[in-house]
Amino acid sequence: MSYRVVHYINQFFANIGGEEMAHVPPELREGHVGPGLAFNQAWKGEAEIVQTIVCGDSYFAEHEKDAKAQVLAWVKEAKPDLFIAGPAFNAGRYGYACANVALAVKEELGIPVLTGMYEENPGADMKEKILIVATTNSAAGMRKAAPAMAKLAMKLMRGEALGASCEEGYMPNGVRKNFFEKERGSKRAVDMLLAKLAEKPFTTEYPMPSFDRVAPNKAIKDLSKATIALCTSGGIVPKGNPDHIESSSASHYGEYCLDGVDVLTAETYETAHGGYDPVYANENPNRVLPVDVMREFERKGKIGKLHNYFYTTVGNGTAVASAKKFAMEYAQKLLQANVNAVIMTST
Repeated sequence: MSYRVVHYINQFFANIGGEEMAHVPPELREGHVGPGLAFNQAWKGEAEIVQTIVCGDSYFAEHEKDAKAQVLAWVKEAKPDLFIAGPAFNAGRYGYACANVALAVKEELGIPVLTGMYEENPGADMKEKILIVATTNSAAGMRKAAPAMAKLAMKLMRGEALGASCEEGYMPNGVRKNFFEKERGSKRAVDMLLAKLAEKPFTTEYPMPSFDRVAPNKAIKDLSKATIALCTSGGIVPKGNPDHIESSSASHYGEYCLDGVDVLTAETYETAHGGYDPVYANENPNRVLPVDVMREFERKGKIGKLHNYFYTTVGNGTAVASAKKFAMEYAQKLLQANVNAVIMTST
């Protein structure tokens, strides 16, 4: 008798559609759907997906309580040996849904759970509460992600003890595994030191967290003569989103002229962001990109002038590496335009 698995995926991997169909409510399908086939093939008959739960990313974000309640009801009725979600890669809302649904199943039903996503996915913050297999940042990594998740899933279903995160492929969860090393600590430390001095590769046994430390610039002495620019990760764009900036996991940014623009109106601007309720931003885009206030400061002489271009993208699920790349590009443009300071808004 094979193990029973229930699989959770979003509307994209169920082939329903992309962002335009992210509103679909939870639905239950028999058997495997989409990436579930890869899991079944990896298990070779020892386990199989008996049901697949599909839910739109926007629906889950906007109706989290109801969505979780429905998922829990279906999973409870199915009585699976394992609940698996994703993998979500770097899709922010999908990762959040996978992690939170998995945690609910674990806590409410006591069923082993597993999901997978990119380390910078917002859902990865749950790695100390549930098992999350590290994946690449895009679905192109499915061929590696599915076998890795399937292998760990089988261990969970068999009730086998898990090894350290570096051995099993899940994200470090703060739990240390005791084991006996072949060499004593002093020798390993010296070996690492020698490798470091020789500029050879080595792996530390105690990795330290990595933080970006940005020293603040000196204050502007005279704002009345300064050129100030506006930038935002809140997704404010001209009506119609002419550069098609993605609502999640943005691949580019927009550069738009403010010449002759004293205030952003609902008729001319909107938000492309898919990670927050757009109603209030669309109603008055100045709430995210305060052009109206900056123009007022300009007229009153509080600032020298507002830079005639603003830069915008969507922070929702966007990889840190991509965000750094965007900023490095338009920072050079701002320097060339002799901009003295930037107001960066978020949501």
